[in-house]
Amino acid sequence: MGAETAPGGGGLLDGGWWPRSTDPATEFLPLITAMAARGLPVVRVSFHLGTWAPGGRRLTVRDTVVELEGFRTAEPHTVVLIGPHRRRTRLLVVPPSTPDDAARAALRAAAETDATAEDILKRHNVPVPGKRAGTTAQPGWRIAAARPRREVADDATRELRAALRGPRRDVRPAGDTGAS
Repeated sequence: MGAETAPGGGGLLDGGWWPRSTDPATEFLPLITAMAARGLPVVRVSFHLGTWAPGGRRLTVRDTVVELEGFRTAEPHTVVLIGPHRRRTRLLVVPPSTPDDAARAALRAAAETDATAEDILKRHNVPVPGKRAGTTAQPGWRIAAARPRREVADDATRELRAALRGPRRDVRPAGDTGAS
C-alpha cells in the first residue's frame, strides 16, 4: 500500500492511496490502521461501488467497527474516510494496475495540487474510467451511451399521480383579491 496524505490541506483531495487490489476487506484494513497511526481514526469509509469488488458492509479494526458505505454516485477514484465528529479525509485512489512511476507521481500530485482525482490520473497517464463508472476505456473499446428510459404508465398509475398532486390552486399574495 502506498499513501501520501496532507489532511486539512484545503485542496480538493487530502492525499492519495495506491491499493494492491480492489477487495475492500483486504485493502481498507491496512489503510484504516495507517490513518489511525497518524492520529486520524476512521469510523466510516465511503467509496464508489463500481470501482471496488463486492464485500461486507462492516470491518472490525482494533476493536472498532468501521462502516463501509458504497455508493454509485461517489467519485470512482476517491475514498472518503470519516472519523469521529465527522472529520473527513478525501483520498485519490490510484488503480492497482498502475505502473510504479505513474502511481508515485499521482500520489505526490494528490498531496500537492488542487486538481480533481480524474485530472491527476489523466495528467500522469493513468487509465481512468470511461463514461460508465467502474470500467476503464481501452483502445478499441466502445462505450455505448445509455438510452433515456421511456416511462410507461398505466391508467391506475396516472390516477394515483393526479391524486398525489392534488387540485391546482392559484397562489396569490395575502390581501390580493385579483381585482385591478
